Amino acid sequence: MTATTLKNVRPMAGPATDLHIVDGKFAAAAPAGAEVIDGGGRILIPGLVEAHTHLDKSLLGLPWYRNEVGPRLIDKITNEREVKVSLGLDPQVQSERHAILAMSHGCTHIRSHVDVDTHHGLAGVEGVMATREKLAGMIDIEIVAFPQSGMMTRPGTADMMDEALSLGADLVGGIDPCGMEHDPKGHLDTVFALAEKHGKPIDIHLHERDALGWFSMEEIIDRTVAHGMQGKVSISHAFCLGAVDRAYVAGLHEKLAENRIHILTTAPASAPVPVVKELAAYGILTGAGCDGIRDTWGPYGNSDMLERAMFIGMRNNLRRDDEVALALEICTSGGAAILGLDAYGLTPGCDADCLLVEGETLAEAVATHAPRKLVLKRGQVTARDGACVIEAP
Repeated sequence: MTATTLKNVRPMAGPATDLHIVDGKFAAAAPAGAEVIDGGGRILIPGLVEAHTHLDKSLLGLPWYRNEVGPRLIDKITNEREVKVSLGLDPQVQSERHAILAMSHGCTHIRSHVDVDTHHGLAGVEGVMATREKLAGMIDIEIVAFPQSGMMTRPGTADMMDEALSLGADLVGGIDPCGMEHDPKGHLDTVFALAEKHGKPIDIHLHERDALGWFSMEEIIDRTVAHGMQGKVSISHAFCLGAVDRAYVAGLHEKLAENRIHILTTAPASAPVPVVKELAAYGILTGAGCDGIRDTWGPYGNSDMLERAMFIGMRNNLRRDDEVALALEICTSGGAAILGLDAYGLTPGCDADCLLVEGETLAEAVATHAPRKLVLKRGQVTARDGACVIEAP
């Protein structure tokens, strides 16, 4: 038996108390002789959940990449597919570097979209699976087989997606059925057929805006109903929910809520975004992620989900303390619910995945996002003072 007492901590910025961990789970009490860790009156929150990122493609640790790529989505996708070869990118090494950086900031769970295409085959999936195994017990990694370069436009990709799911990918990914694939019926039929065959959930990138995005979203909703997949479908980005026509968007919100379709946002500054207060009002589960970080698409990002909560707050004009707390909720319990984490939280019986953050209130913790004093994964320390306990390769 392993036992720890977290002394003088403030769960979710509440009154100071002691919490107990026994064999990796929060418990009502700890036996005599338990290790004592003094939290110094800091706020304790459950582990941060990175629910949308791309572990296989970060350039962390590599020489600076000079980005001169054209403005279109297809330009970035095509360039990245080719540059992976010229840079000699190793998806296992890069995904491990990325995951360790996330761990240093208090991340305990990651959902990563991993490219599957006819150029690189399953190398990305195999690399991230190796990282998942290597870091098991320190962070949980969920893999989405992601056809970023398209399935309809690149014959043979659907078969590779099938193989990736058989190999151990956890979800079926998709991408812009109209704008990228130019075949919404073919693309979505394939995505849902793969999900049905393998018994896997779905997470679809939807960058399409306004009416085009509404059309694709309604097609996704219709297939969710037809396949009985309520509660098992997520839509990432969902820029079309940020459209000016709020009356039309309200109708989509009603359908998303009715069919328990989840939304994952990265709160980018360069695109319209779902309005998180409206999603919350409809009861739509909402999670968040840092998307790609320091890759061939752009030089930004550090995989800090506490900072991402700040970006969500800024992008959604969340200013009141309770509103900023909503942004944090999206980066913690919201993502956890979408990932289906049953034992998530700070109460007895939950996995002891948690971190100590600085501040008097949750809003201050988000606004300052100071280095994390301590991060625990199932009761074991994974980071101290902003640094992971293991070094990146």
